[in-house]
Amino acid sequence: MKKILVIGAGRSTVSLIDYLVKHAPMDDWEVTVADMDLKLAQSKTGNNPRAKAVQLDGQNEAQRTALIKASDLVISMLPAFMHAPVAKDCVNLGKHIATASYVSEEMKQLDAEAKKKGLLLLNECGLDPGIDHASAMKIIDEVHEAGGEITSFKSFCGGLVAPESNDNPWGYKFSWNPRNVILAGQGTAHYLDGGEIKYIPYNRVFSQIETIKVDGYGSFDAYANRDSLGYQKPYGLENIRTLLRGTLRMPGYCKAWNVFVKLGLTDDSYQVHDADKFTYRSLLSSYLPGSGDVKKRLADFTGKEADTGVIDKIEWLGFFNDTKIELKQGTPAQLLQNLLEKKWLLKEHDKDMIVMQHLFEIDNAGNSKLPKKITSSLVVKGDDQHHTAMAKTVGLPLAITVKNFLTGKFNSTGVQIPVTKEIYLPLLDELKNYGIIFEEHTN
Repeated sequence: MKKILVIGAGRSTVSLIDYLVKHAPMDDWEVTVADMDLKLAQSKTGNNPRAKAVQLDGQNEAQRTALIKASDLVISMLPAFMHAPVAKDCVNLGKHIATASYVSEEMKQLDAEAKKKGLLLLNECGLDPGIDHASAMKIIDEVHEAGGEITSFKSFCGGLVAPESNDNPWGYKFSWNPRNVILAGQGTAHYLDGGEIKYIPYNRVFSQIETIKVDGYGSFDAYANRDSLGYQKPYGLENIRTLLRGTLRMPGYCKAWNVFVKLGLTDDSYQVHDADKFTYRSLLSSYLPGSGDVKKRLADFTGKEADTGVIDKIEWLGFFNDTKIELKQGTPAQLLQNLLEKKWLLKEHDKDMIVMQHLFEIDNAGNSKLPKKITSSLVVKGDDQHHTAMAKTVGLPLAITVKNFLTGKFNSTGVQIPVTKEIYLPLLDELKNYGIIFEEHTN
């Protein structure tokens, strides 16, 4: 019997744990879910005799290593910065590990030892990164095998709110870690455009955007992710001239969010003390030059960007009224997050929506069977506040790939992401059973 340890039982783990628990009897697994909040862990395991919940402080090294030692494979669903010590424990104790997070430098440093010990360090096997890798590599490999070459590849993904649940002017509600949304875009984006490396600093990320259209769902704002170039080699696109990965938001979101960036309200580097003495109006006023009417000063500050839609979005959040700030102190980003967690709350019967699109341009090398362009699009809707599209698309790829590994469908070792056929083909095939299906259109 294989023993699987899941560390972390947050909002993205619902589908992951459901899948593992469902497959436990047929695949002879025992699933342990560990979280600081024991009741939360228990809510995910239910009464299945093959599953149990335990309380775990992820920072408690002795408790953590004891649980890892008793397991065969660990799935870390902790915040990304907490994966490294878990991964080190796994390699030291001879255990496999899987995460949905980006490959970190600390993870890379464990690659050689993991290969020596025959251990899998699976990463980037969620939504973005994860499903994006698998679906892109399927097309890239098909084009290369037909003698063609990818000259341009753009990939975009967004965790959004479904149209039927879109009841606020921002067109956004939280379906994953709010902090990551607040800090999105920080750092400099870099990508390839026509063979030239391009850079977009944080102060331009939300103003230097493009429009992406998805059949049946309209247009979306798209802004560049921090690192697009890191996937040139793993994707086998060494000769590509344009390579860009980006994030999708509803139209108008980026323009309004850029106001917070310009004001400094997304800054996470210093504390605002005695914050509970502020209202959101007075907080906004403190970041604007001059005195007098806050709405007018904001319009003057933002200049040509201050159209009615932008001002309406900021007003809807409550920045022009005297709602008191609840936190005694916090960074500007934390104060903003505290407000948005109330305003962008996914309600009980709300549905979120995942939108992903790949855009390929191809040199078909005279092969008339190869198209010049391929558009591959995915739209997935959640069921409710808990069974979200985000949880489904983050958790299922990880669970399926772990199952495929434990049942011998592939035996890769060291640091891996889902870019090889032995990993991505069975993954994409099984995802279809859950309505996660890409539609491809060619020109």
